[in-house]
Amino acid sequence: MRRDNQSSVSEFLLLGLPIQPEQKGMYYALFLGMYLTTVLGNLLIILLIRLDSRLHTPMYFFLSHLALTDISFSSVTAPKMLMNMLTHTQSISYAGCLSQAFFFLFFGGLDSFLLTSMAYDRYVAICHPLHYTTIISQSLCFLLVVVSWVLSSAGALVHTLLLARLSFLRGNTLHHFFCDLSALVKLSSSDTTINQLVILTVGLAIVTLPFICILVSYGHIGASVLRRPSIKGICKALSTCGSHLSVVSLYYGAIIALYFVPSSNNSSDEDVIVSVLYTLVTPMLNPFIYTLRNRDIKGALRIILSRRVLSA
Repeated sequence: MRRDNQSSVSEFLLLGLPIQPEQKGMYYALFLGMYLTTVLGNLLIILLIRLDSRLHTPMYFFLSHLALTDISFSSVTAPKMLMNMLTHTQSISYAGCLSQAFFFLFFGGLDSFLLTSMAYDRYVAICHPLHYTTIISQSLCFLLVVVSWVLSSAGALVHTLLLARLSFLRGNTLHHFFCDLSALVKLSSSDTTINQLVILTVGLAIVTLPFICILVSYGHIGASVLRRPSIKGICKALSTCGSHLSVVSLYYGAIIALYFVPSSNNSSDEDVIVSVLYTLVTPMLNPFIYTLRNRDIKGALRIILSRRVLSA
């Protein structure tokens, strides 16, 4: 990193959410409750999968990694936002801002790859049930997770290194509650052509292509179900894929609204509000979706609770 770039700014000011000062206490309690629900809910899913041997299957292997990723993803932005709201401060150091941007991009990309792996698992389970155990082996599951981590970290590292090259001589105020990549690029006084090109390229590899793979997987699943239509087959497909489809809709719906639908004004208030949905609401809802719509998870929870009652 060049010396002049490093000296251009030592910290950033995060303006936070577009809320009135008298409402900060109420929103602080709301977001704190959402963050704690996210952490506890996803930890519960990890614990249930760990303790119940019936859940030691590829689908729940991916789900446990998704739950851990959701905890980490929310923890990148929520604690700093809550601290700023509590202490009425807005500053974040230059190094802290770049670190936050890196981990936000890393866990966001990891979410995308894990959802794609889960879609492939569901495709094989429904379209090739007789060969499921042969295709979806333990080694393949580990390989998919490792590749997801490598690709996500590579994409986040490229963005972060390019951010470190930029100067911020025009100011250090971000109209956001965290160090968002697009907000930092817009704020920079440097030429951001390379950054914009990499955003499009990496976004295609980490968001668009996985989303297309998910759509193709579910296209094959739908065609397989409709080829031999029956109430039992449709119900089985819905019970197998319903939770995953709901999570995919929330995740990619928020991304499309945030990055592909242009904002109606320059204040970017709408982008900040959608970012709350993307960073806080979606990870919080995932445990409820998988708990309420999944008989295996509910069954494991009942067994563990009954054991606790009997041992008490």
